[in-house]
Amino acid sequence: MTELLAIGTQKGLFLATSDDDRQSWQVSSAHFSMQAVYSVAFDTRGPSLRVLAGVESSHFGPSVAVSDDLGTTWQEPDKAPLAFPPDAGAAVERVWQIVPAGPDQPGVVYAGTQPSALWRSEDGGHTYQLIRGLWDHPHRPDWGAGFGGQAVHTILPHPTDPQRILVAMSTGGVYRTADGGETWAPANEGIKAYFLPDPWPEFGQCVHKVARDGANPDHYYAQNHHGVYRSTDGGASWQSIADTLPADFGFAMVAHPSTSGTIWNFPLTADGERHPVDLMCRVFRSTDAGTTWEPQHRGLPDGRYYPVVLRDAMCADNATPAGVYVGTRAGDVFASRDEGESWSTVAAHLPDVLCVRAVQV
Repeated sequence: MTELLAIGTQKGLFLATSDDDRQSWQVSSAHFSMQAVYSVAFDTRGPSLRVLAGVESSHFGPSVAVSDDLGTTWQEPDKAPLAFPPDAGAAVERVWQIVPAGPDQPGVVYAGTQPSALWRSEDGGHTYQLIRGLWDHPHRPDWGAGFGGQAVHTILPHPTDPQRILVAMSTGGVYRTADGGETWAPANEGIKAYFLPDPWPEFGQCVHKVARDGANPDHYYAQNHHGVYRSTDGGASWQSIADTLPADFGFAMVAHPSTSGTIWNFPLTADGERHPVDLMCRVFRSTDAGTTWEPQHRGLPDGRYYPVVLRDAMCADNATPAGVYVGTRAGDVFASRDEGESWSTVAAHLPDVLCVRAVQV
C-alpha cells in the first residue's frame, strides 16, 4: 500500500508518498508554484484516484485543478469553475473546502468559498453551481467575517442520506439542510459567542472547524473561537468538551475515520498570542468523545515552538491503525502512523502550511 499526503501551502502544493511504513517520505517539488492552495480533496470513488486542489493566483484568481494521475498532469478550466450568477452581486475570492459526496452520488463534489457560499459539481469537480438555498438565506446579510475572511470552510455530507448536509462558516456558525440544500437552518444551540452582546445567539458564532465522528454519523465535534464542543443529535445541540484541555482556543478538529469517540485537537493560547500552549508542539487526543484529553508529542519538536496549526492543516487517513498528519505555519509537516502515539517528520521548511489531506491507496 502507498500513502499519499497532499500538503497545500502558501506557495504551492506538495505531494508526499510513503510505501508501507508511513515513516519515510518522498516529497515532490511544488505544483502551482507561487499560488496558495487552501483546499485539497481525494476522490476515491472512480476507477483512479482523483486529486482536487483549490488554488488561488494573485493574478488569475481562484480555481479548482483536477488530476487523475497523482499530479503528473492537471486539468484546469479555461473559465472560472465557480462563478456567481450576475444577480448575486459577488465574486469568488477563495476556495476554502472541497469535499466529494458519498459513494451513492458518483461525480458529485461540494465546494465552500469566500464569501460564504456552497457549491455543487456533478462532473467530478470540473464545474460548479451555486446552491441558492444557502446563499439566499435571510441570515446571510448578517454573517460577519472572521480574521481569515468570511467563508464556508466545513462541508459534511451525510454518509447515508444525500439530502442531509452540515456546513460551518466563520462567522455565521453551523447550518444544516435535510432537503439537499433547498432550505437551511442554523444549528448552534449551546455554542457560545462570547464576543457578541448576546453570547447565545441563534447564529453568528465563529466556528473554526467541525468534524464528524467516524462511526456515529450524527455525532459531531467543533472547535469554536474559544470553545470545544460535541453534538450527539446531528447538530441540534452542543455541549462543551473543553474542561480537560489546556486551552479552548484553536483551529483544527479531526475525528478518527472509523473509531467512535477518538478525536484530535491542537490547542492554542488566547487571542492576544495564538501560540501552542506552553510553547510546546503537542497534539491532544481524546478516546472518550472529549470527556478527557491526553497530550501526544513523542517525536515532535522539543523546546519552544511558536508556529500554529490552521483549521485544515491536520487530518487523519483511512489506514489501520489510523495515521494522523499535522502541518504548521513554519512549514513543518509531521506524521504519526499509530494514531498519535509517536511522530516523525515528513518535511521541514516548506512554505506556510494551509491544509493537509492523506489517503492510503
